[in-house]
Amino acid sequence: MIFVTGDTHANLDIGKLSTRRFPEQKELTKEDFLIVCGDFGLVWDGSAREIYWQDWLSDKNFTTLWIDGNHENFDILYELPLTEKFDGKVREIAPDIYHLDRGQVLTIDDQKIFVMGGARSHDRENRIEHISWWEQEMPTSAEMERAIEALDKCGWEVDYVITHCAPKSVQKMVCSWYENDSLVSFLERVRTDLKFKRWYFGHYHIDRTFGEQFEALYNRIIPME
Repeated sequence: MIFVTGDTHANLDIGKLSTRRFPEQKELTKEDFLIVCGDFGLVWDGSAREIYWQDWLSDKNFTTLWIDGNHENFDILYELPLTEKFDGKVREIAPDIYHLDRGQVLTIDDQKIFVMGGARSHDRENRIEHISWWEQEMPTSAEMERAIEALDKCGWEVDYVITHCAPKSVQKMVCSWYENDSLVSFLERVRTDLKFKRWYFGHYHIDRTFGEQFEALYNRIIPME
């Protein structure tokens, strides 16, 4: 099985993955997956606290997968090597914890999943570069081109989509004051052309369904369906 949830923000919101709040995990194995839709936050400073929570996740019955959001330490993350997994590229953070690189169509549990991390921080003017804000939070044009190439290869048809922010038209429904940017516009182009069952995203700290295909996730942990 594959479950999906919203931002964990390191230790701040990771408690939702406890057995009490996510009891379904009792029946899972390492062949089952939980995907975090960005702002994972456990590749940040290499502290004892961070290592504790990585070990805590590694000890879970399931395998943890995550895409990057806008609040990640990209200086550290991008120093980790890319390896082959799920017919694509991942970074192994700790045992059974993998970062899914941007702009790929991966095969996970026999499902084709398009993944695209990144988002614009709306509070970036109050943050410090390379300490609490990183320019790499926004995908480059090369990463967007790589995503288009991956979608071309699969004929613009996948089972599911995992992103951190939402496409432009959906973001307007979520929170109208969020600024438009190159990424939400790019995702809108993807939304228009791509055939998919369901699209999951985090970022906005809400739990809500939009239409028949879009799921905004924060505290909810739901199975892919």
